Amino acid sequence: MPDRIYPMTTRRQTANDDTLFWTLKVLQENPDVSQRTLAKEVGINVSTINFCLKALVEKGWIKMGNFNKNSDKLSYAYLLTPTGVAEKAVLTRRFLQRKMAEYEKLREEIEALKRDTDG
Repeated sequence: MPDRIYPMTTRRQTANDDTLFWTLKVLQENPDVSQRTLAKEVGINVSTINFCLKALVEKGWIKMGNFNKNSDKLSYAYLLTPTGVAEKAVLTRRFLQRKMAEYEKLREEIEALKRDTDG
């Protein structure tokens, strides 16, 4: 059995890590993204992204600021804090490790299928 690249995690932990990773990635690239657009890009519903953003603010990973008030709505920006940047780096490493392990497994499956069809 191959060595594990990352510690054993549950599907829920992995999904949570992926949600946090993609949320922080999108926010870092586009701090003034709307919650609706953010939810769509992360692949979750708006109420879940709202809960996630509140949790990230409470953890101190992001700061949320109201930078533009107009008569129709409030415009917010979500800025990663230094702690948020560091945590995003940790999440990025774990995400990359998982994806590399998935890639290797898929590559091995493809090679086995090629051998089966060639033989």
